[in-house]
Amino acid sequence: MDVKTPIRDAYALILEAIDIGIYKPGDRLVESELAERFGVSRTPIREALQRLETQALLSRDGRSLIVSSLDHNQLSELYIVRAELEGLAARLAAQHATPEELAVLQQMIHSDQALLDDPMKLSQSNRKFHKQVHLASHNRFLVQQLDMVHRSMALLANTSLAVEGRGADALQEHQDLVDAMREGDGEAASAAIKNHLSQAFMTRLRLDAAAE
Repeated sequence: MDVKTPIRDAYALILEAIDIGIYKPGDRLVESELAERFGVSRTPIREALQRLETQALLSRDGRSLIVSSLDHNQLSELYIVRAELEGLAARLAAQHATPEELAVLQQMIHSDQALLDDPMKLSQSNRKFHKQVHLASHNRFLVQQLDMVHRSMALLANTSLAVEGRGADALQEHQDLVDAMREGDGEAASAAIKNHLSQAFMTRLRLDAAAE
């Protein structure tokens, strides 16, 4: 194995490339091309690809590995699980978030106002916001499960935040969540994040319907 580039780094590089859309569902991933792109040896790339395949983020097409895609039912199942887990995270965060964690979340909302005209950057910041909510739950096992769910979200080929007006609405929904957390209202925080994800899901369904 390449000493300078452990498996986890190669894995993170490939996952990020899928997440930001360099590789989209259906794209073929080739060891030699990935090694050249990321400047690493083929061994950590090969082992990272095996890990991604085990996690169902990659699938086989003959002898080739391609980025997996989610059908309508899989997308629905993913959002159902995500809503329940994030609802629990928000409820716990309302109970356990420190003043510093709440301040960071509030600052993220303010900073994201400047990204409303850049859906891709807003999408990346959105993922960071949700991760901070997960961490504020102070439950490591829940955070691990949410990390798995969010890895699967990388298989979505576009962002619902690209729809006109959705970015501003999403930030208001984030604000509703932080307000509930600041009040220590776990039920309201859970309801706020579930509403946020429901709106995102409906927007994505409209995007998919329009593309068909």
